[in-house]
This record gives sequence, C-alpha cells and structure tokens, in this order.
Amino acid sequence: MIPGTPEPNGSAAPLGPSSPQGQASQSGQPQAAGCTNAQQAQPQAAQPAQSQAQGQPQQAASSSFGSTQGYSSQGAPQPPYVQQPYAGGYAAPQYAYASAQAAQPKKGGKGGWIALGIILFAIVFVFTIGALSCSHTVSSLTSGADAFSSMSEEVVTSGDSVGVIDMMGTIQYDGSSCSPEGLRELLKEAEENPDIKAVVLRVDSGGGTATAGEEMAAYVRDFSKPIVVSSASMNCSAAYEISSQADYIYVNETTAIGAIGTIMQVQDISGLLDMLGINIENIASADSKDSSYGTRPLTDEERQYYQDLVDEINETFIQNVADGRGMSVEEVRELATGMQFAGKTSVENGIADEIGTYDDALGKAAELGGITGDGYEVVNLTSTSSDLSYLMDLLGADSGSAAENIDLSQLSAEDLVNLLKEEGVLS
Repeated sequence: MIPGTPEPNGSAAPLGPSSPQGQASQSGQPQAAGCTNAQQAQPQAAQPAQSQAQGQPQQAASSSFGSTQGYSSQGAPQPPYVQQPYAGGYAAPQYAYASAQAAQPKKGGKGGWIALGIILFAIVFVFTIGALSCSHTVSSLTSGADAFSSMSEEVVTSGDSVGVIDMMGTIQYDGSSCSPEGLRELLKEAEENPDIKAVVLRVDSGGGTATAGEEMAAYVRDFSKPIVVSSASMNCSAAYEISSQADYIYVNETTAIGAIGTIMQVQDISGLLDMLGINIENIASADSKDSSYGTRPLTDEERQYYQDLVDEINETFIQNVADGRGMSVEEVRELATGMQFAGKTSVENGIADEIGTYDDALGKAAELGGITGDGYEVVNLTSTSSDLSYLMDLLGADSGSAAENIDLSQLSAEDLVNLLKEEGVLS
C-alpha cells in the first residue's frame, strides 16, 4: 500500500494600485543597497521641497497614508495624485523600506524553510527509490475502468505470424500493455487473428501492484495459443507472476528475475508533523480506519493485521507461480525470499527455462505455434495508451517515457496544459 504551508502574515501596506512604487513596496525588496530604514533611504530635506513643488503641504501627504486616506487634513476628498505624493526617485523606496521592516521574517525563519525542503526532498527520494525497486505491492489506489481504458491498434497480417507484446514498465492500472485492460485487449486481438500462431511477451519490469499482476497472470494463463517470455534486464515480482503463466521463459545471464514476495508500506510521518507543528485530527467510524493514513504510528494489533494481510496475498502469488511452473507450493515458498535471481541460477532452480535472446524467444514461439521454417512474420501488438497512461509516462513513471525530453520542473501549470493539448490528450 503505497499512500499517497503557512505563509507569513506580515504584509506591507501598499502605496496604491496606480503607483509602480506601491507595487515595489509590497515585495519588501530594497532598490538600493545599504538602506536599512526610511531615514537612510530619504533625506529629510528632500521631502518639503518636493512637496511644495507638488503644491501640497507635508501634513496632507501624511494624512493620505493614515486612517483618513483619501481626505485632506480639513476632511475634503482628494484625487489619487494627491493621495500619493511623488517626491522623486527616493520617495517610493522610503515607504517601501518603512513597510518592509514590518514584514521581515524572524531570524532563522529562512533556515527553517530550507530544512523543511530538505526533509520533503528526502521523503520524495525514498518514495522514488521504492517505486523503482522490484515490488509486488498492495496498492491503496482504486479506480474506475473508464479512466484507464485502452484500445489496441489494428494489425494486418499476410501469413503465419508471431505476435510481440512489450510489457515494459510498472504493472499498474493505467491502460497500457502493463495493465490488465491493455494486456487483455492485445491478447484478444492475437486470439482472434488466425495468422498469429503464438505470442512473445517481452518483459522488462520490476513489478507493480498485486491485484493487477494477479489479473494479468490469469489472462496469460487462459490464452489458448503459446506464449513465450523474453526477459530483458528485469523480470521481477508482479511481472514474474505474470511470466510464470507462460509456456516458456527465456532469460539473459544478467537478467534479474524472481523477487517472489509481497510488500505493503504504511508511512508514519507523525514525527515530522509534530516537528512542523501540524496537527491532523482524523474523525473515523472505527479506531483503525486511519491506521494507513500515516498521521500516527500503528498499534501492535494493526501491525499484525497488516502482516497477516500481506501473507495472505503472498500465498496467492506463490500458488500462481507453483501452478504456472509446475512446481509444488513448498518448492516455490523456499524461493519466495523476495530476492532476485540471476539468469543461470533461475534456470537451475526452475524459475526460468533457458538462457536465450529475444531472437531465441521468437524461434521458440514459432516452433510451439506450429510454424515451420523461418518464413514467418513478426507482428508488434501495441495499444493506444489512455490519457492517464500518457500523463504517468510524462511524469516519468515508465521507462522510455516522454519525460526523457521534457523537464517538468521548468513547466508551469499553463505550460503543462498546453503540452497535453498539443499531444491531443486535452481538447
């Protein structure tokens, strides 16, 4: 289960909407170095001289910034140019500095924000590392199928063919070929095409959510034509659960494969919230309803409950592997340490069948599909990703994503919307 700031209130009084100097005062940033107060910024002698040049006494100037703003000392209404007397290049900085002093942060405040930034960066870093590791996770995300819909692109064949499905990325509900919806559509297309005699599943994945892996394993198991797995650099956890249902599994000597196990993450950020002075009170219908929200530590009973839940889900994983590989549950359980195996070891312990390349997998698929000779066509079965799948790729959730050429940190919200419109995701 991978779950998912006060602003200083001291603001300077603006000089007025019609004055550029008034805008500068709101930022509280001096325009000349070395000026620490209004007296340093503006010589006293300059004020009466300039005020007289404008035809207004100093008394009227001060009243325009007091409680009687907009009125003279006699109570008569004044036009805007009288409300905000201009005394040359030094007048606006004078008020800017005077106002900015009231908005100065307390000593050490900047350091606090820096510390907070470092802490938040560390949290994001930990989540990122967890997302990239081999995983068979219990996900806290639930969704409707409509948001993750996927369509396969029509494939035209002209004879005996071997279909190829790329399963590269995180196993999740995103409408791609790494999702139950996407894989189902591609296998259905291969099933209904009489020219496609077998399928090669090209896998490069560290795993993903347990439920998505279970569904996809069922689709592979129920496919009537031969399926051969070609493992790239990684075939782990939920991805391996899916692969275990195939008829034959190839690995490279340096492939990381297996990682049979299930993990659930329950974050506890209550200590961080206390340090930041943030209090979150959960109103729940049951005592343990907020146990996975991360705002408090787990109780011993809750921790044991989640452990039992993970163990139960992992038993489904182990049973699927045992059924798919023709092994006993006890044999698989001995291998279910959560650790990966290299290619040679995986062949020795029964996790995989043979060391071989992608071309070897194509040849094996053709053989199992009853194709004789080398005269067969290789057909890439691809899906049209859903909007959510594209967005997740854009954010770097998948390998080989659009994020390789886009620095999202430099995009504003408007830029991102425009980018999605250009790609046809938004209208």
